[in-house]
Amino acid sequence: MVKILGINGSPRPYGNTFQALRLALRAAELEGGEVELVNLYEYDIKPCMGCVSDNVMACTYPCPIDDDMVKLYPKIIAADSLIISSPIYWFGVSGQLKNLIDRLTVLENMIYVDGRSWLEGKVAGFIALGNDEGAASVISNLMITVNSFGMVIPPWALAYYVGEGSALEDIKLLLDAANVGRAVTLMSQILKGLRRPPSIWYKADDKYKEFAKTVASEIIKEVDKNIYS
Repeated sequence: MVKILGINGSPRPYGNTFQALRLALRAAELEGGEVELVNLYEYDIKPCMGCVSDNVMACTYPCPIDDDMVKLYPKIIAADSLIISSPIYWFGVSGQLKNLIDRLTVLENMIYVDGRSWLEGKVAGFIALGNDEGAASVISNLMITVNSFGMVIPPWALAYYVGEGSALEDIKLLLDAANVGRAVTLMSQILKGLRRPPSIWYKADDKYKEFAKTVASEIIKEVDKNIYS
């Protein structure tokens, strides 16, 4: 079993960013992944103090900052894959997600402490949604950052949507988000020796479309119920 941690970087645990991540995690479950979702805005995550800039050996785990990262670090360390979902805030990620990314430096910097980045070999997938442009900027920045942590990026590991209204009404977003969950799970399984590489990474056949549509409908109904009940 591989563990997939979904990270919702939106302050709204019901909007498009959250819903697309839920879909990706359901697709991960379909492939045999054990999933968990965290809403970052439910945690107190203080900005990084840049200890590494003073002394590379000062940036070691556990991070000296006293906040809720003490709850998140163990989840991230235990995960085989991370699916990072963010709203688009002025061509970048949300502030809370930026804090999290910066604070992961302490895990990457362990390479200078015990010889290995604690993020090395973990798999990453990315989702970016917003009402205005910037999806490519968000995803490309996240990709170069996590790859610099030593993380693995599989084929088809990105999904994005730019527009108003419900993103889960867009079939391309549905398939892309579902395939993010599929891709990170398959890659984690491959790296752990649990399976061989698939002949097809991106699924878009009628059966998979129906799966994505059905799950999207369930997610929308669940969100509406939580909002209006």
